[in-house]
Amino acid sequence: MAEADGDLDLENEETERPAEKPRKHDSGAADLERVTDYAEEKEILSSDLETAMSVIGDRRSREQKAKQEREKELAKVTIRKEDVELIMNEMEISRTAAERGLREHLGNVVEALIALTD
Repeated sequence: MAEADGDLDLENEETERPAEKPRKHDSGAADLERVTDYAEEKEILSSDLETAMSVIGDRRSREQKAKQEREKELAKVTIRKEDVELIMNEMEISRTAAERGLREHLGNVVEALIALTD
């Protein structure tokens, strides 16, 4: 029976462990985990960066092409010199702004004046 009592003593020792003290450096492991997560996210984002840049470049080139086409269309609109001078004097704006306003409204002085006052 002595052996049996010895076994019981071992079991009691295993189950009755003193409560562990909180470790001071546990937060370091959590911080390391956060840094690791951030680094992984950064790697994922950097792999998508090239794709995003190409999409932005394509969009810019399309916008620039549309702007050039719009300028070509506006240049085709005929405007009268008297209309430009009237808008310049009435609105006190530059010649280029007056011409642009007239061209955008297809040479209609009244519409151009209304748009420039808004």
